[in-house]
Amino acid sequence: MPPSVISEFRANRRVEFSETDLAGIVHFSNFFRYMETVEHGFWRALGTSVVMRQYDPPLGLPRVHASCDYRRPLYFEDVLELHLRVTEKKPRSISFEIRFCRVEPGPEELVAVGKLTVVCVAKDATGVMRAVPLPAEIADRIAVAPDLAAT
Repeated sequence: MPPSVISEFRANRRVEFSETDLAGIVHFSNFFRYMETVEHGFWRALGTSVVMRQYDPPLGLPRVHASCDYRRPLYFEDVLELHLRVTEKKPRSISFEIRFCRVEPGPEELVAVGKLTVVCVAKDATGVMRAVPLPAEIADRIAVAPDLAAT
């Protein structure tokens, strides 16, 4: 059976006390850590990582864009679902949208939307990182997710 194609990935996470500020609200910078959590899960679901040591030279996936639009605060002990969707796939880069949804306590609500773009790179003989195509065995398993507005 051929490996499955992935266009979305979900992960749940509980807010830790150390992630909140003096007002008891999750500090904005932690949303970027949450995005990294779900992105790493996506790559692991593909059987790889953001550092691909199985290639020679090793490949990496540094971020070239990261943003987050905040709609509602998160608090200590809230449980959020991180929903990553592939929004664009090019030979050397992948773009994601990450939707942050509070699922506990209810009712469920969208609290933020993040965006990430990563580029596949390898170091050349001089140590300079250069964009290279994603390996076919990985790229062939990634698809752009359906547009949420169309569903």
